[in-house]
Amino acid sequence: MTHPTLRQKLADLHAERVRTYDPAALKINVDQRATLVEAAKTAHFVRAGDRVAPFTVREVDGAILSLDDLLADGPAVLVFFRFAGCPACNIAIPHYEQALAPGLRALGASFTAISPQVPERLKDIKTRHNLSFNVASDGNELGRRFGILYTPDAASQAAAEARGFDMGAVLGTGRSELPQPTAIVIGQDRVVHFAEVSPDWMVRTEADPILAAVQQLTQARAAA
Repeated sequence: MTHPTLRQKLADLHAERVRTYDPAALKINVDQRATLVEAAKTAHFVRAGDRVAPFTVREVDGAILSLDDLLADGPAVLVFFRFAGCPACNIAIPHYEQALAPGLRALGASFTAISPQVPERLKDIKTRHNLSFNVASDGNELGRRFGILYTPDAASQAAAEARGFDMGAVLGTGRSELPQPTAIVIGQDRVVHFAEVSPDWMVRTEADPILAAVQQLTQARAAA
């Protein structure tokens, strides 16, 4: 049985919005995503070949995870997402539970989904989808280091305020900064071997290229 790709699932979400959203609200959403793509500072994005300095993130269950912890048994996969209530994230993150997490476990790699949202609020997405992998908060520190943060434009912020939505309060950070969806594979050499950043949050990395990057690393280690 062939399962839908993440791209198809997100396309279905957008199609549903086209059918049900107020046209003015939909235009603000689409325009914001297009602006982020056009204005993307790709030269600042994390990329393959970058060396990763030590870091820690706080897992929603309370543990402090260091880079050393994540690399203890093999490569580390990091996926950055926006926040626990983000509709696109609630499609992408459980998709990774099905399509990515089992393969990473088989390859001996760790998997951590990271958001700036404070742990006590971020925990909801892990509980709701019964996720088997780490879900952790970086408070945007790691996202800033990787050059993947953005702040919603004025039209998006005004629309959010009009419906009583305060992003800084939702995140618990007091700021509206969010990470652009990003997938990173870090080898045990502390070097990035795969990185993909999507300024459009309705576009996310599929599981297959992540698995391929990890498999290449594990095969190279076995050969050595």
